[in-house]
Amino acid sequence: MARKHIGNRFEPLDLFLLIFLCAWGLIVIVPFINVLALSFSTQREYLTTTLLLIPKAPTLSNYRRVLLDRRIWIGFRTTLLILVLGLPVNMFLTTSVAYGLSRPSFPGKRFIFYAVLFTMLFNGGIVPMYLLMMRMRLINSIWSVVFATGINTLYMIIMRSFFCSLPEALIESAKLDGAGEWTILFRIILPLSMPVIATMLLFFSVDRWNEWYNAMVFIRRNTIVPLQLVLRSIVLQSSQMRNFVSSAEVVVMLPVVCVIPILQRFFVKGVLIGAIKA
Repeated sequence: MARKHIGNRFEPLDLFLLIFLCAWGLIVIVPFINVLALSFSTQREYLTTTLLLIPKAPTLSNYRRVLLDRRIWIGFRTTLLILVLGLPVNMFLTTSVAYGLSRPSFPGKRFIFYAVLFTMLFNGGIVPMYLLMMRMRLINSIWSVVFATGINTLYMIIMRSFFCSLPEALIESAKLDGAGEWTILFRIILPLSMPVIATMLLFFSVDRWNEWYNAMVFIRRNTIVPLQLVLRSIVLQSSQMRNFVSSAEVVVMLPVVCVIPILQRFFVKGVLIGAIKA
């Protein structure tokens, strides 16, 4: 009896998906290559070329102008400060809340969970937040940006779901040995949760690196303007010099592009295992 080989057949749907994914990939990649090429081009070449993918006369003058701009270094300093201060706050609050809501014996955990989930749909808005920061005397301070997004509800839910997937027997055995909740969290739960920890670190780092809205609302001093607002001012002031703007965009996004491949292998495991569960 002849065996049917159906695993290697190329269906019309496969061809459609291949063409669709290739087209979608070009839609994503071509603008990125265009920005990169513009950053190495001259102003004349930019004005005479509709879509630039490979500059004919590459130059580093645009990057030299960007790096000599004092605003870029102020932006890097401020953004790194927000990252250094905000990332530990984000991770501590998210991890502690997620761990508490993942414990079956935590009193009122269902009510608290749905109350936190409610904030994903409704919030007080920027005016109460501004009044709160003013009352705390944090306006024109880095701490206003740090505390404005102390915890992300979606990230907390992902981490809570990951904690819920861990074997309960580990926690019970630790309690029998006399371990407290903080000991269980730091010595048992977190070492087993490196995929989701790495994923949350990257998510929060990218959020902090791209911070601009809260800084625009709470900060008025030019000496503590974050990098994204610096880029915004460069785009507004140099709209006719697209190659200079492109070089500034490359400088701003380069650190994130370098970090993402390092933590990429943790994404699938961290996010899929931590998928939202009731």
